[in-house]
Amino acid sequence: MATKYALVTGGSRGIGRAVCLKLADMGYNMLINYKGNTEAAEETAKLVREKGVEAEILMFDVGNKEDIQKVLGGWIESNNDKLVEVLVNNAGIRQDTLMMSMTDDQWDSVIDTSLQGMYHVTKLVLNPMLMNRYGRIINMVSLSGIKGMPGQVNYSAAKAGMIGATKALAQEIAKRNVTVNAIAPGFIKTDMTGDLNEKELVNMIPMKRFGLPEEVADIVGFFASKNASYITGQVLSINGGLYT
Repeated sequence: MATKYALVTGGSRGIGRAVCLKLADMGYNMLINYKGNTEAAEETAKLVREKGVEAEILMFDVGNKEDIQKVLGGWIESNNDKLVEVLVNNAGIRQDTLMMSMTDDQWDSVIDTSLQGMYHVTKLVLNPMLMNRYGRIINMVSLSGIKGMPGQVNYSAAKAGMIGATKALAQEIAKRNVTVNAIAPGFIKTDMTGDLNEKELVNMIPMKRFGLPEEVADIVGFFASKNASYITGQVLSINGGLYT
């Protein structure tokens, strides 16, 4: 019987780290993807191992197809006794600016990391899930992908694309007992929102605070569980009432 793993892209910090720890609590061995911060990835792996499960770190850029194939594809090829049962497509970057001044690189890098990364990573782990007739794919999208946010045409487009892909793929593979759902956070207290004016922005939020990574991770835990077996193709918002 294959050893069960969960893969979290962008798993070294913030929401990604909280998700890794949540899935470790559920008994999953962890594959922790990161792009460059080895120290943070190693720290997440250490925290995961303290929960009594295995942890491996995989350094690759989700925005680079060849990188994904080499590192993740290589891991899958050399670990026939291991199965990625849960995939969390969490990696994402922001390059905020008005479209009139946006560079092609700012557009491409955001689209490549979120949307293209989701496609290429999911493609690699999908067939084993289908053959096993069980799997959980959870895509981290955003309030921006539902509502659209000025200054985030690239980010909103990437996350909206992920939402469309979530709904379509869910229908394609539902009969194989593989679910595909998305989580759309609003403002969450992480490094990614560290440059935002929290004191000003909380006035827009009915709950008057930013969310916590652990609150997002709890939803991942639910979607990853057998309790969510009849839920697929859904987008669940966690935003303190900011947009419903």
